[in-house]
Amino acid sequence: MSLLGASPARAEYGDVVINNFSDAAGMRPVVFPHWFHRVRFRCKVCHADLGFQFKAGGNQINMVKIIDGQFCGACHNGELAWSVENCNLCHSAKPGTGTHVHESTLQKLAPTTPPATTPVAAVPPAAAAKK
Repeated sequence: MSLLGASPARAEYGDVVINNFSDAAGMRPVVFPHWFHRVRFRCKVCHADLGFQFKAGGNQINMVKIIDGQFCGACHNGELAWSVENCNLCHSAKPGTGTHVHESTLQKLAPTTPPATTPVAAVPPAAAAKK
């Protein structure tokens, strides 16, 4: 089965879509099942012991670091959890999906487009100097 031919996974509430490097590398973005991991591990395991920041997109995760045992690679090493040979288990999001927390409250509260601003008339320097 082709990696790009597989159907995209559906993110659930609280999952993190990670796409800092995937699109550029020709891979689908990663869907990280946050709650699946959270019910098994305390927050400190990943966010203190493994160094994950508390911000979507705040980590410079790449496959070299994972293979070296950093970030996801601390557990996804083929012994504790599946290893990197199973690309489509993680790289399952729709191509072009940006890094974000799926259906986060912050996303719902923040406007999706910048608020309209009233244009300010430019004051010529000579007129400003007279004031």
